[in-house]
Amino acid sequence: MSKGSVLPQYIAGLSASFGALCMGASIGWSSPVEAMITKSYDYGFPITTSQFGWISSLLTLGATVICIPIGFSIDWIGRRPTMLALIPPYMVGWVLMIWANNVAMLYCGRFILGMCGGAFCVTAPMYCTEISQTAVRGTIGAFFQLLIVSGVLYGYLVGAYLSLDLINILCAILPLIFAIVHFFMPESPVYLAIKGRNEDAAAALQWLRGKNANIDDEFKEIMEETQRQNDLPKTNILVALRRPIVLKGLGIAVLLQVFQQWTGINAVLFYSTSIFEDTGSGITGTEATLIIGVTQVVSTLIGVLIIDKAGRRILLLISGLLMAITTAAMGVYFQLKESNPGSMDNFGWLPISSICLFIVFFSIGFGPVPWLVNAELFSEDVKSVAGSIAGTSNWLSAFMVTLLFPILKEAIHAGPTFWIFTVIAVLSFFYSLFFVPETKGKTIIEIQHMLSGGKVEKNNTT
Repeated sequence: MSKGSVLPQYIAGLSASFGALCMGASIGWSSPVEAMITKSYDYGFPITTSQFGWISSLLTLGATVICIPIGFSIDWIGRRPTMLALIPPYMVGWVLMIWANNVAMLYCGRFILGMCGGAFCVTAPMYCTEISQTAVRGTIGAFFQLLIVSGVLYGYLVGAYLSLDLINILCAILPLIFAIVHFFMPESPVYLAIKGRNEDAAAALQWLRGKNANIDDEFKEIMEETQRQNDLPKTNILVALRRPIVLKGLGIAVLLQVFQQWTGINAVLFYSTSIFEDTGSGITGTEATLIIGVTQVVSTLIGVLIIDKAGRRILLLISGLLMAITTAAMGVYFQLKESNPGSMDNFGWLPISSICLFIVFFSIGFGPVPWLVNAELFSEDVKSVAGSIAGTSNWLSAFMVTLLFPILKEAIHAGPTFWIFTVIAVLSFFYSLFFVPETKGKTIIEIQHMLSGGKVEKNNTT
């Protein structure tokens, strides 16, 4: 029998991660439609700048409130059924956006879209890591971030050239495409084994590895790990979450998610148009957001290609250090521009290049790695809920950054605001250096052994 193929794993991973593209389109929607709905009144009713801030922010608040409940759903009905069950509410959210005739409908629509997107952010990375062989787990796990940024670019593109109605419709069809594609994918073999559906688990694993692949050894490993989990004393989830090894993993996962957001990525994405227009560079806000979108997709793709070769930790270190440098440069530009008007008129390239470099280094490290590590750190008995807690911290942070960024810009101005992001990026570098373990090429048992303080021999899997 052959060793099988990674192609079915890539197909299944991409199909699950398509839910991230739906969320990315919702994120990308905000920047190009801001002028349409606050200045041109394309919805037919006035929307203030403050109301638009809430319209943007409610997406992340919706994602915040759903993460923990969806963790229980993942364990109850499964990974694949949970993702498919998100399609009806997703469509409700877009119907509200398409036919909104007051601000309250927009608030509700964005909140629902955020809930659905946040649910994907917990479920899809878990599904991707569970269907993948160890050697390609990083690559497939990083598909999630690649599809998010592709969705942001999609939102930017349709927003740049089309009317508001067409933008909403073209974003609304994405969840339907996901449903059609993912309907034909298998459930996670790990989940099926946990539920005692051994024959279904073997069939799913065979599909994922190829019909001629020899799955005996891998299936044996899955069953042994499942049996080990079953042999553990049954405890309440709250008790299980207090185990020292779980608390250590939870601390790592939560702080990586917090750092991902508090280094300023969503402030840049949601308000990229106004940031570029503030520079006086001559580049329109629409052109600027497209530049950012393309840069983010290309650099995330590079991150996907190297994550299983370079490792998770080194990418976090590079990402944190260079994000600090670029946000510091942005802070210097805006501070000098404000304190000495006219002095930076010939330096409009500085914030543009700094933002693009920020996007590059975010996308190869703190973009994909926290979601991947979040799905790698925990044993099966706590993975869903622990991962949901980490996901909640991500979206709560995103909500706070999105809401606070314009307030901080107004109160202390743009320069010091970007320097706050600089300090946080420096902290993320040192945290990754001293506290984040390398999970590249490690099995769940090896990762758990590392978290408990044990040594794991170097794994040469590539």
